[in-house]
Amino acid sequence: MLPNTGRLAGCTVFITGASRGIGKAIALKAAKDGANVVIAAKTTQTHPKLQGTIYTAAEEIQAAGGKALPCVVDVRDEQQISDAVEKAVEKFGAYTIAKYGMSMCVLGMAEEFKGEIAVNALWPKTAIHTAAMDMLGGSGIESQCRKVDIIADAAYCIFKKPKSFTGNFIIDENILKEEGITNFDVYAVTPGHPLLPDFFLDEQPETVIKKMESHGADPELKKEKSPPPPKPCSGAVEETFRIVKESLSDDVVKATQAIYQFELSGEDGGTWFLDLKSKGGNVGYGEPSDRADVVMSMSTDDFVKMFSGKLKPVVAFLSGKLKIKGNMALAIKLEKLMNQMNARL
Repeated sequence: MLPNTGRLAGCTVFITGASRGIGKAIALKAAKDGANVVIAAKTTQTHPKLQGTIYTAAEEIQAAGGKALPCVVDVRDEQQISDAVEKAVEKFGAYTIAKYGMSMCVLGMAEEFKGEIAVNALWPKTAIHTAAMDMLGGSGIESQCRKVDIIADAAYCIFKKPKSFTGNFIIDENILKEEGITNFDVYAVTPGHPLLPDFFLDEQPETVIKKMESHGADPELKKEKSPPPPKPCSGAVEETFRIVKESLSDDVVKATQAIYQFELSGEDGGTWFLDLKSKGGNVGYGEPSDRADVVMSMSTDDFVKMFSGKLKPVVAFLSGKLKIKGNMALAIKLEKLMNQMNARL
């Protein structure tokens, strides 16, 4: 476990979903430093299946050494959010750290508030045991999860960083390793038991399955091996890459400095690449000669729609049509190139 250092004493932390689970774990970690915690959550009365309210969380935070301000907040209600912020400013003067549930705003907010407020996204490497996980996974799921403490410790690491540390997408285990943590069994609900990878991270499923089966588990992650990608034939995808290649220039390469790999399913699919690091740029079928900075997976139809401006990348990502692995900032840079080619496609 990561020890507290007192770094957050006097800081005000605005936490959504702090009545239970991950949000409350982060709140208690900050409270041990003597932080002020704004508990922004919906639950005001005890639920028959879900433990904790904003008021019981406030009692635990105060017992841990912090100050608490429970606020009734539904994050879908802008007025409730505004009221909670005003109450926080009135009680504590201002708030210096915030934890919100969504990460798609990170890059835009990091740029907008650069030098003033640091904005980062934190994600678990494995499934985390919460009330929601019990409801979704059923009996016995907890043995394949880590405790909420690992997220609290990882968030604490971020809180200690300077404001210049911003615009990052962070995995809990990775940042804790940077802090010198090597024993991750202390975070496991059942030490030694294979863990489920988080649903939104791309792990090697075959490795996970083998580990789980060796412990007698019956994982539901099994999938048939994907067949090798088909060879390209003349079609919309090839035509799209032809137009992309004609649009390349040294200026585009200089402004982007990234290699993109596309894993496309469907007709004309397979693996394609867009090299915006080499002089003049290049495109082609197959994997790039150097490691890709960003790997995008989607159907060929959605790929063509995205490059022709008929499907916005953010919409594709949020709807699950586009999966991205790698540097998100470089992924966003690609959108500018798409906008230049929309009229030609």
